[in-house]
Amino acid sequence: MSKEIYRLHPVSAIITSVKALKSMILPIAIIIITNGFNFSFNIRSEYFFGTIMLVGVWGSVAVLALVGGVVKWRTFVYWFEDGELRIRYGLFVKKKRYIPFERIQSLNYNEGIFHRIFGLVKVQVETAGSKNGKPEAELTAIHKAAADVIELEMQRAKVQRIDLPDPENTVAPVEETKIPVIYRMSVRDLIVLATTSGGIGVVLSGLVAILSQFSDVIPYETLFHELEDFVKIGVFLVALTVMLVLMVAWLMSVVITLINYYEYTVRIENEKLIITKGLLEKKRITLPLNRIQGIRIVENPLRQLTGFATVVVESAGGNGENGKDKKIALFPLIKKRDCVQSLAGLFPELNWEPDLIRSPKRARSFFYRVDFIWLVPVIGACNYFFYPYGLLSLLLVPLLILFGIWQHKTAGYMLDDKQLILQYRIFSRVTFFMEKRRIQSLQSRQTYFQKRKHVMSVKATVMSGMTGTTGNVPSLEQKDVEEIFAWYEH
Repeated sequence: MSKEIYRLHPVSAIITSVKALKSMILPIAIIIITNGFNFSFNIRSEYFFGTIMLVGVWGSVAVLALVGGVVKWRTFVYWFEDGELRIRYGLFVKKKRYIPFERIQSLNYNEGIFHRIFGLVKVQVETAGSKNGKPEAELTAIHKAAADVIELEMQRAKVQRIDLPDPENTVAPVEETKIPVIYRMSVRDLIVLATTSGGIGVVLSGLVAILSQFSDVIPYETLFHELEDFVKIGVFLVALTVMLVLMVAWLMSVVITLINYYEYTVRIENEKLIITKGLLEKKRITLPLNRIQGIRIVENPLRQLTGFATVVVESAGGNGENGKDKKIALFPLIKKRDCVQSLAGLFPELNWEPDLIRSPKRARSFFYRVDFIWLVPVIGACNYFFYPYGLLSLLLVPLLILFGIWQHKTAGYMLDDKQLILQYRIFSRVTFFMEKRRIQSLQSRQTYFQKRKHVMSVKATVMSGMTGTTGNVPSLEQKDVEEIFAWYEH
């Protein structure tokens, strides 16, 4: 192994400093808003000392962040020795980290704005022991060629047959081999994804949250009177305004989706799935197939109606998209028929077209009976305080029953020699595929009333994130649940 010492690119000092300053944006914004934007550099103003204090604190933090970024860049070094990636950093407290190459599960690449300008990447080293969704190690900014050298060193240590190129030539980028694409999102897919993902509601709630921060500044009374006059003009204009607001929210949702999922592609190489995506920040996620613990096909009502679905893989180890969990959207949006074909190609040992055994008819009432506990006082309160309009709350009863029947029709399972499939819904229909050897725990639950009807609920959990991911099917036949347990025990 090479013992040459490698350093981060100087841009890493800027990236580290900017990252530290980003964490200060929210506290500073809260201080400014709560102070009512009352700041002044006039020494005679009552807000002068508060303004100077705020600028002084923020300036000190900015200087400390810049100094911290420079110190980390100057002290951070890494090298390869004895089959390990070795890292050393720290000025007053020296820290070392030795990561054996055989423990490294994947190298994930991120290319932010600063990275792409200088042809750099951020490399996150993932191992099976990564905790709290954080990578085992992170190289903030290095050349792509240097990242390729790390990968070649890792392969050489594992396979002992890949020749490492001369370190003097690492400045030249390593030629990439063409890997066949098994999934790619088109612009049409991105638009459909934005429209059916509920992102419009997120954007609207975000706008409401922002406006709520300016409640002391916005003249609500004046706006209310103007709105009252506006309503008198005609209902058509009001409806048109609402449509324009929804259109803007939809466009913002499309833009956000485009930024996050631009050029979303999935490739497979050496028993690993390689996912690339992003417009402003390009990401590459590497997921070994042997770390996949379960697969969920999720269909919200709108996507189920249009024949689309989302495929989510549950992974053991630190590879989550958001850095906290291990749920990765393998196919963010895909036609249901294409989804089955693609998954069958990736995992041919599993059955992707199951013949599910449904919950019995006598269990139907269990899907809405408990909800009446909270519904009755709500209806009573509505009738008491808002009579006679509160009587409309009685419509919740048939809606709740229909919703329970809808959930009951979805509930089911399938069992074979090596896999368990659970299907259930709250709002979205979820079909959870689990191999027997991947199931961490199996639980059953039976209330007194379920026992009288000979039905039972079952839960199966696979390793994913801090607590795992659980599939839950309520009120199956008792003998079916017992059969599942007998299958799992053996």
